[in-house]
Amino acid sequence: MISFILLAVLALCVLVQLYYALFYFLPLSKYQDPVADVQRPVSVVVAAHNELENLMELLPMLLDQQYPEFEIVLVNDRSDDDTEFYVYELERQFSNFRVVTVKKTPEYLNPKKYALALGIRSARYEHLLFTDADCRPCSPHWIEKMQSGYRAGADLVIGYSPYQKLDGFLNHLIRYETLVTAIQYLSHANRGHAYMGVGRNLSYTKSCFFRNKGFASHIKTTGGDDDLFVRDAVNNSTASIVISKEGQTISIPKKTFREWLVQKRRHMAAGRQYATADRGRIGAFISSNILFYTLCVILLVLHSHLAILAALIGLRYLVVFPVYVAAARRLEEEVSLPLMPLLDIAYFFSYLLLGVSVLMNKRIRWK
Repeated sequence: MISFILLAVLALCVLVQLYYALFYFLPLSKYQDPVADVQRPVSVVVAAHNELENLMELLPMLLDQQYPEFEIVLVNDRSDDDTEFYVYELERQFSNFRVVTVKKTPEYLNPKKYALALGIRSARYEHLLFTDADCRPCSPHWIEKMQSGYRAGADLVIGYSPYQKLDGFLNHLIRYETLVTAIQYLSHANRGHAYMGVGRNLSYTKSCFFRNKGFASHIKTTGGDDDLFVRDAVNNSTASIVISKEGQTISIPKKTFREWLVQKRRHMAAGRQYATADRGRIGAFISSNILFYTLCVILLVLHSHLAILAALIGLRYLVVFPVYVAAARRLEEEVSLPLMPLLDIAYFFSYLLLGVSVLMNKRIRWK
């Protein structure tokens, strides 16, 4: 009797995953970015704290963007390396490059959000585009592609930012986690349920920022300058997505499990503040996957209903994984097919362990 109940719950988990795969994720694999109708002036805002080496790579790439009218607003956030000398030299050479300097963050305010807010206030143009110092645009048409998202009347554009491919299992896991997470938030945004974006590749208007009172609702919270802002903005703003390779930025991944876990804990801590409906949708997907793997192990140990168990596992893999692969191809992202089952298990159980860690220890640090 118990084994039959477990099997029924497993079947329900598979049905939930099929629903997400076919209703949310599959349309993403067929999505086409809008074509830009107007090339609006753009302010690219980057906040950096002791990021000289990264800025020396990033800023020339930004200055080389093929776009008729844009500026770069670099917020030098309390840097004590040689960032100041480098960026002021660029400011002297380029009329569309400006520096905003933060000497000290007011007490009890989040440093990055304070720096970004100053950059936004200093920006000349209505349309803003954000990335981080450790990111690189995938093409000289990054600005152009991201601005195409405004064509349908949106005032918030959510982009994709994968991680650089390196050797080792950790890098496979980081890139798989980034891919599956992106498939979720991009698919939901495509269906009209935007709940997050990543500050590595995000655009919105000044009007959208001030209409939603900027970062006021979470100004003291570590993290959330991207996803929690999107959470607030979608209540009275329209969001769109841009996913083509030319509109992406690529990021430098963490090199150790410890660094990656610290980063993911910070991201998950912000997730506790998502809207109830969004937490429900995300939670149903994540929980169904964690429960799926847990029940598979239990039923295998019990040697119960093995034929039905094999059929459910096969159905899940034959539907869900091909949808993941199709979405990855649309994003022009590589995924290791032989490692995919192992990466999938590692992704969902690392999500569980990180969630427990965040609940037990709420101290999350920033730079």
